[in-house]
Amino acid sequence: MAIKVAVLGAGTMGHALALVYALGGHEVRLTDSSMAMLDRAGGLMETALASLVEAGEATPGCTAEWLHGQVTRLPTLAETLRDADLVVEAIVEEPEAKRALYAEVDRLAPADAVIASNTSYLDPFPLIPEGRQARSLIMHWYTPPYLVDLVDIVAGPRCEPAITAWARDLVAEMGKVPLVMKTFVPGYIANRIQSAIAAEVYRLIDEGVADAEEIDTAIVHGLALRMPVVAVMAKADFTGLPLLQHALRNATYQPPPPRTNSDTLDRLIAEGRTGVMAGAGYYDWGQDTEKLFAARDRRLMALKKALRGIGTMAGSTRARE
Repeated sequence: MAIKVAVLGAGTMGHALALVYALGGHEVRLTDSSMAMLDRAGGLMETALASLVEAGEATPGCTAEWLHGQVTRLPTLAETLRDADLVVEAIVEEPEAKRALYAEVDRLAPADAVIASNTSYLDPFPLIPEGRQARSLIMHWYTPPYLVDLVDIVAGPRCEPAITAWARDLVAEMGKVPLVMKTFVPGYIANRIQSAIAAEVYRLIDEGVADAEEIDTAIVHGLALRMPVVAVMAKADFTGLPLLQHALRNATYQPPPPRTNSDTLDRLIAEGRTGVMAGAGYYDWGQDTEKLFAARDRRLMALKKALRGIGTMAGSTRARE
């Protein structure tokens, strides 16, 4: 059943989530405190949608005209929240910014609206007004959400079980993969593992052991090939658990402790090299932003299609020969 979805925040995740819900057949309203960001969201959604249609991941009827009929960009929170069934919070990871937004949502949204935060690491539940707790949860997506299927679902401490089930079914009906967490932990599962990788990467770069290109080469030609097929825990079974036990007992390598900064990262940001949106980060990109996102998406879609045919031997959808 189609619902009315209000997406708050039109940045990297917000505009992409608006597209996901539109493709799922829902009526979407999108807003942002920055009119420039809201204006830019239209072009980014169009580019992503065109790539999906070209690859056969969306129907030919999903034109730019269809998109803007399905997703309405609005300048005010009140207009966006009117009659909303689901409120998707996708703003910056700053507690006070979220607290202020939730107070406005409490004032303006329908009493029966479900509030879903896309937060990655921040616990949003202490920031949400008491009267909204029974219908508040986390629905955390991964970039780009119209291609990456995993959605972490975490119920708030006083969330009604029926709301969690409703969110799980909503995600599944859109062809995505809901993972209902037993409890909230910052970063969930995938992001926590990614954070451990990032800590090692920062150390390798800061200590001059490897540069960005060498690190990515090791990942692409070492880890990435086998991970879709056997992931981590299934790989352990294929390796043989006794070998892993010996490796743990005889380990001489110590993983890096958690980091609060990276000298290399700090320097790049100070130089204005903040990533693809700025034209440079660890790499010099020097291309139109929308073309870069489209090129990324084409490659991800080709990989996704191949993986559908290959199948996996890990996770809840593992295939047996």
